[in-house]
Amino acid sequence: MIITDYWMPEMTGYELLKKVKESSNLKQIPVVIMSSENVQTRISRCLEEGAEDFLVKPVRASDVSRVFSRVLR
Repeated sequence: MIITDYWMPEMTGYELLKKVKESSNLKQIPVVIMSSENVQTRISRCLEEGAEDFLVKPVRASDVSRVFSRVLR
């Protein structure tokens, strides 16, 4: 599983997600994106591109537990 922030120095989490999903070697790896900004269009776009989940910070332990339970089953 890859857990990444949306905003990173070299690329966005969305750009990373697209690269992972376009790679035949990596596309099966679940990607979870986090951000402190609750921008619905951004969240929807990431989920449509194949993100397993999009968590809005601050992230609670229950959020992480829910994602791990669903993704790693």
